[in-house]
Amino acid sequence: MPNHFNQQVIDEFRANGGRVGGPFEGARLVLLTTTGARTGAPHTAPVGFLHDGDGRILVIASAGGSPKHPDWFRNLVAHPRVTVESGAFTYEAEAVVLTGEERDRAFARAVEGDPGWAEYQARTDRVIPVVRLTEIAKGGPPNINGNSLSEHLKVVHDAFRHELALIRDEVRKDESGTRLGVQLRINCLALCQGLHNHHTGEDIALFPFLGDRHPELAPTLDRLRREHEQIAALIEDLRRVVTDEGAGTGPGHVLREVERLTAELEAHLTYEEEQLLPVLDAATV
Repeated sequence: MPNHFNQQVIDEFRANGGRVGGPFEGARLVLLTTTGARTGAPHTAPVGFLHDGDGRILVIASAGGSPKHPDWFRNLVAHPRVTVESGAFTYEAEAVVLTGEERDRAFARAVEGDPGWAEYQARTDRVIPVVRLTEIAKGGPPNINGNSLSEHLKVVHDAFRHELALIRDEVRKDESGTRLGVQLRINCLALCQGLHNHHTGEDIALFPFLGDRHPELAPTLDRLRREHEQIAALIEDLRRVVTDEGAGTGPGHVLREVERLTAELEAHLTYEEEQLLPVLDAATV
């Protein structure tokens, strides 16, 4: 069983679509469920994560600089198949402990984004492990957290709002620099890919589903599709400046593109929720 503090975080995380307050407020957090190395029982813990590209994430077994690895790390070494709750999605993943230079590069990226990781490493003689979690592909739609189609849509939208807010804060911290940090670059690209996937899913599944059952929504769905195209252009602009190593693509330039995307996306999400949530509340699949 999780300790009292962790259980409070877990309960708040699940009740609020992955958002929590206290020491984890504003952090990228997942719930990681492992299988007990000795007991075989499920064990859930809140852990911070880093984007790793292509839908993968990294978790770091810091235990606050404790001399011992956290329980969840020992569990996944024994049983590498784990469950990840992101707030919006729940999925099975395969855990791989990074070693050698690959581990060191990943840990350096973490420190670049948050020097606190280096402070944890300085407190302990053990080399703090870094673990890559890769989603195990399965057929069918993603497992979105929520009890209805309207809850599914809202929790995904709020996840994008949260990630954009984090990226804006991160870019602002680096705005005086001349180069975009490696981890921040990966965060931006992960956001771009996530938005592309979400809007593609709506275009090929949700919108036709609603259009067949609610012909009166045709003008709304047409507008949402056009907005998808506009947002796709902004995503491509952000992707271009993030991946361009040339002059004029420092944090200040990236921040302008992030703010353009944020303004357009927020207007789009708000309109979509106003128009579709009442319909989805009454919909059945």
